[in-house]
Amino acid sequence: MRRRDFLRVGAGFAGASLGAPWILRSQARAADLELLKPGQLSAATEGTYPPFSIADAGGTLDGLEMRMMGEICKRLGLVYKPVIIKWESLLIGLLADEYDISSNAMAITAERQKKVTFCDAWIEFGARLIVPKDSPITSNDQAKGKTVGLIVGSTYVKLAEALAAEQKLYKSDPDAVQDLVNGNIDAVITDSLAAAYMITKNNLPLRMTDTFLDSAQDGWPVKKGKPNLVKAINSTMASIVADGTYEKLTKPLIGYNAYPKNPIRSQI
Repeated sequence: MRRRDFLRVGAGFAGASLGAPWILRSQARAADLELLKPGQLSAATEGTYPPFSIADAGGTLDGLEMRMMGEICKRLGLVYKPVIIKWESLLIGLLADEYDISSNAMAITAERQKKVTFCDAWIEFGARLIVPKDSPITSNDQAKGKTVGLIVGSTYVKLAEALAAEQKLYKSDPDAVQDLVNGNIDAVITDSLAAAYMITKNNLPLRMTDTFLDSAQDGWPVKKGKPNLVKAINSTMASIVADGTYEKLTKPLIGYNAYPKNPIRSQI
């Protein structure tokens, strides 16, 4: 995935309001959630990582993680406080108790699980094959012998080789996608969420094949020793998915439901 400048975003998720159905439950449980500040969930984010987090010129945040965190806080009766942090400092600040959780997109790996506790995975992403809507290519194996665009020096090169596809290299995703729209290549290999956001935002006549070429799942890391916070977030997220709110909040940004079919569960 790559950072880009995107559209101006709307307000509404930087500070979640307290809804009456959740206030009493929140007050009863506030002391049990292991928060740095009772009644407030502080969450680290880069703030400039579409489609996960997007900031307008005034600093108002929107994006997949902002919407999920905002909804979780609303249902738990908590104030949502995003904290802008650079990627390389996200886990450092978390372990130093500078915030309660990192909402920034972070793949769950065995190495990271040694340092922090991840909440249940909430989104799946990975390399996908992007083709025109009217393309005869419906599965990844049909890319054999086709001209596929990808970023030079990326991990996608090996994926294209595995497909036995002809490669055309580009400096950036937008360049490759534009060439695909112009009909100069047959497909593009890139990150599923970045591509879905680009297609949805710009109403491009493109689609993705049904399966990943490779994939991973993102989770929200919490400092070890806070099982109540992790359990509360997991149970709340489960209800958000079950009642259709997850799809309602994310589909306008990426065009489809990216919740994992078999999410990686917390190791508590």
